[in-house]
Amino acid sequence: MTFHPVEEVSGRADGIAGMVLICDHASNAVPPEIGTLGLTDADMQRHIAWDIGARAVTLGLSARLGAPALMSTWSRLVIDPNRGTDDPTLVMRLYDGSIIPGNRHIDAAEIARRTEAYHRPYHGAIDAALDRIEASGEQPYIVSIHSFTPQLKGKAPRPWHIGLLWDGDDRMMAPLFEELERDTDLCIGNNEPYNGALTGDCMWQHGTQRGIAHVLIEIRNDLITTPEGQERYADLLAPILTRAIAQARAAPISSDQEVRTHV
Repeated sequence: MTFHPVEEVSGRADGIAGMVLICDHASNAVPPEIGTLGLTDADMQRHIAWDIGARAVTLGLSARLGAPALMSTWSRLVIDPNRGTDDPTLVMRLYDGSIIPGNRHIDAAEIARRTEAYHRPYHGAIDAALDRIEASGEQPYIVSIHSFTPQLKGKAPRPWHIGLLWDGDDRMMAPLFEELERDTDLCIGNNEPYNGALTGDCMWQHGTQRGIAHVLIEIRNDLITTPEGQERYADLLAPILTRAIAQARAAPISSDQEVRTHV
């Protein structure tokens, strides 16, 4: 059976024009040709293997907004699609206290094989979707859905319900942040729990480098472990994203953003 590295959901004709949803860490599956990474089932259910709940929220947003979605079909422990190919964490040997036996002695040839088999086709599919939108005369907008663990590596608990990650281009982030902050029941992070300024990552490659408005939305994974939680956050984000894209559509690209695009 052929392993397909990308799960694609088509948009609808009445969907949000130009919007593309992506989910880098949608799956904890290991391609059959790899066999096993040597981890227990319990470890493969942890956040080290995937972004818990992120795929379901992505699908929920796609259904509500009529936007196409592209999602990875393999575990981030196989090779991380949210890393550049020269990133030393592209294939993790140790993650949050767990040794990854299948990666412990991985060599350059196997990393190159995984890059060609999984990583490159995933990013090629994203580029193709963006190219199609631009060819139609529309302006693309990228929304990337991730989830994060409430606590990592024994550090202090993370208070944020949602974090918005960005780097230089705030056309999507600014209206989203402004509206989400109005909800007094939510704690919203600005470049939390991670900084969005990561050269080589997925948003840098497809957003920053191409001058395409984008935002990476991190949702704390204990809030979206159940279908009810996943529905709640899809319901929360869908109308806000609709309004944010409307504002982004009217927002000019600053001179700083233009410079970053061509770096």
